[in-house]
Amino acid sequence: MKKINLFAIIATVSVSMISCGAPEEKKVEETVVEEVETVEPTSININLPESSVMWKGRVLGMHSHHGTVAITEGTLEMAGDVVTGGKFTIDMKSINPTDSAYSAEKTPEKLVGHLSSADFFLVDSFPTASFVIKSADLAAKTITGDLTVRGTTNEEVIENVMINQESGEATGKLVFDRQAFGVAFTHPLKDVVISNDIELDIKLKM
Repeated sequence: MKKINLFAIIATVSVSMISCGAPEEKKVEETVVEEVETVEPTSININLPESSVMWKGRVLGMHSHHGTVAITEGTLEMAGDVVTGGKFTIDMKSINPTDSAYSAEKTPEKLVGHLSSADFFLVDSFPTASFVIKSADLAAKTITGDLTVRGTTNEEVIENVMINQESGEATGKLVFDRQAFGVAFTHPLKDVVISNDIELDIKLKM
């Protein structure tokens, strides 16, 4: 009769049980979802009498002209203190010079007539200009939107944007190239050049 090595059998069984081992516990990772409060945009009508657009144009080497144009309508869309949209419209027939670079021959009225003509803004055919906000980056103090002048629309950027919630006032500067909008009058004198840049200082009161 063969002798059975009982010790060997016990050892083999023990090793098998150790190698199988108990099932490993599965680690469950909990995902914490933070609730973020969403602020719905609110459309705010612009206070027209207290809002303004000041314009400036330069004749290089000589002088500059500046003045105002009236805002006829406008809204700002705000989500808290963030600008999400908006639009304002300018009455191009309200061009009003406020500088003093005039003479008996070159009067403010003549300048308004020239700026209103086909040489510049052709206001009889295009009585309004507008700016429609597309996006805002208040950290960079910029607002990007579509500017429409003389029936032509181009994307432009308002810079140095400041919004004061306490006073309800938004300000910024927009500089655009008049040639890009068909405002293409050129001066006949080589040494006197009308700047292509037109500056707009914008103040919107909410």
